[in-house]
Amino acid sequence: MSENYAVLFDMDGVIFDSERALRAVWLELAAEQGLGEMERVYARCLGVTREVTGSILREEYGEDFPWEAFREETTRRYRSRYAGGRLPLKPGAREILRALGERGAPLALASSTQRTLVLRELEEAGLLPFFDAVVCGDEVRRSKPEPEIFLTAAARLGVEPGRCFVIEDSFNGVRAGHAAGMRVLMVPDLLPPSDEMRRLADAILPDLYAAERYLRDV
Repeated sequence: MSENYAVLFDMDGVIFDSERALRAVWLELAAEQGLGEMERVYARCLGVTREVTGSILREEYGEDFPWEAFREETTRRYRSRYAGGRLPLKPGAREILRALGERGAPLALASSTQRTLVLRELEEAGLLPFFDAVVCGDEVRRSKPEPEIFLTAAARLGVEPGRCFVIEDSFNGVRAGHAAGMRVLMVPDLLPPSDEMRRLADAILPDLYAAERYLRDV
């Protein structure tokens, strides 16, 4: 891989195996509160900001749905189980970051999650030094599937969008990377790729080990 290419990573479901962990917490709390179809609703929330997530939940469960209380309780349970570096990494995460760093590729993280949580989780896992730029959901106005977060990350790296690869797991993330004019590698997590994803992604790969091999050859 040429060092002129940059690689932009999503975080949840790509770097960390966090979407499964958070889904378990959501389903647990939903069962306690008698909220039906939460698995389907959770899937709608993958790859979007906290504000968009709140809008989805109010759309699904009514305008009076106590989103902030729900979010605070799921966050509390999630942190109690996974804080302090206990959040599992996706297979190959550390290896691909190390390999790309050794090859001199500029690396950025572009996550819809809030910056305070992103930095804390990266620091706890010892991964923050790998990234030359970090852009988060509360730093952009338009959430994925809009391309703003990826374009902002590319600008902070000083790399043209056409010289960027995006590694994503969510449908909205793939859509955002494609809309940004970047080359998208999809590494599916909770949702299998659809025909739309096969059309938009440059490659659909089984894991980050395969993504690292793919990038080695471009």
